Amino acid sequence: MKLSRRQLLAATTAAGASVAVPGTFAATASAAPNLVRRDRAALPSGVASADVTPNSAVVWSRTDRPGRLVVQLTGHGRFDRAISLRGPRTDAGDDFTARLPLRGLRPGQRYDYRLGFEDAYGRIGQTLDGSFTTPGRSRGVSFVFTGDTAGQGYGINPELGGMIAYKAMHETRPDFFLHSGDNIYADGPIEAELKVADGTVWKNVVTEEVSKVAETLAEYRGRYKYNLLDENVRNLYADVPLIAQWDDHETLNNWYPGEILDDSRYVERRVDVLATRAKKAFLEYLPMEHIGGRDRIYRKVSYGPLLDVFCLDMRTYRGANPLPSEAGPVAMLGAEQAAWLVREVAASRATWKVIASDMPLGLLVPDGDLVEAVGNGLPGAPGGREHEIAWVLSQFKKRKVRNAIWLTADVHYAAAHHYDPARAAYTDFDPFWEIVAGPINAGAFGPNPLDSTFGPKVVWTKVADFPSQSPASGNQFFGHTRIDPRTGVFTVSLRNLFGDVLWTKDIPPAHH
Repeated sequence: MKLSRRQLLAATTAAGASVAVPGTFAATASAAPNLVRRDRAALPSGVASADVTPNSAVVWSRTDRPGRLVVQLTGHGRFDRAISLRGPRTDAGDDFTARLPLRGLRPGQRYDYRLGFEDAYGRIGQTLDGSFTTPGRSRGVSFVFTGDTAGQGYGINPELGGMIAYKAMHETRPDFFLHSGDNIYADGPIEAELKVADGTVWKNVVTEEVSKVAETLAEYRGRYKYNLLDENVRNLYADVPLIAQWDDHETLNNWYPGEILDDSRYVERRVDVLATRAKKAFLEYLPMEHIGGRDRIYRKVSYGPLLDVFCLDMRTYRGANPLPSEAGPVAMLGAEQAAWLVREVAASRATWKVIASDMPLGLLVPDGDLVEAVGNGLPGAPGGREHEIAWVLSQFKKRKVRNAIWLTADVHYAAAHHYDPARAAYTDFDPFWEIVAGPINAGAFGPNPLDSTFGPKVVWTKVADFPSQSPASGNQFFGHTRIDPRTGVFTVSLRNLFGDVLWTKDIPPAHH
């Protein structure tokens, strides 16, 4: 593996890890990695890796009782030669979840890992295996992206085989999976049966925690545990590193800081209280690199010389949802995040800069009479949240940023948008693409009206046949991208529930 114990020890002790005594893990667990004993720690939610870079990664799992995360890591596929690490302890305060950052990894290397939990007597319970590959200089990059899981009451349908679009994504053998928000629908109860408008009946696996809107920390956690009951989701997470961001439904529909709910389903009406609980559950169940020790969701994930991914947080720092007629600036990213985005994208030396945006830029997404996303639906100069995006786009042009492409979800249909100042009311920006994917297991909708401020054109789209169409229709969508290491061409396709390619585009890189 050519990864020294000293490197890993230096990288992981800050997170409470240490190198274990050689052979301890193998003697207690490796001989029977899938053995489950009632008196030992189990792994009911599988394993996952996340935020993989050329030299680092995060691994994660959840157990069913207090214990210490233990990790075996190998670059050989041979666990008899693995490095053993003892990670942080977990208890009910973390819902028995634990994550461990790994640094000092080699670029372009496949790593296999085995996770388990050790009890107070040093006994390791059930173990599960996973893998990830670090990006390398001569390797191409492929990834899948989508959003919107378990929305509109569409959960795990055993008659369909569960969340089978996750299987379709898995079968493309991507290097990583970008989930562009709405990982759960905390505000959407999941019932045993759901009557669809076309006369069909959708059947769900159900748990007590998803039977009502989430308010308590336990109910928010229960939503993530529910999704991880699905074998397709667990299999993908074990094989494919995750890059996760959030949008509104991790807390509740269309929320903004300071909001007070007028909704009889909720006992707790203060959205700030609910969002604090929701964020804790999000960070417990969706592993990510905590930048500078901060629980900050917006971050850059460097995926080698071909790609940097800039994950936005369009929820935490926004102002109250405005009226469409609001002419003055309204925060969407917030000043600190907007400045970070411009600074980091301009400094990026990667061929492609993916802006992972949890909401589209040029579509009207209403919140009743208010504006939920960026576009206000009015022609002319920027207003409301469009001011901030206009500044970002103009700064990209001023700083000669090349090859920035925006990927998003949220609207529950698939589309390819091309933005051009020649069509726009606001013209101080360079042309760019925005690719919309999703839902991956939720009701399908669309299309949304275009907003003309930044000159978007719908190049291709596929929408639902009727509102809240079930996943069984096939109208579930994910994007797939491959970047050629030789030419740098960014090939993006949009695919349906079964992985069928519906639209594809080769985008060559521009050069300074």
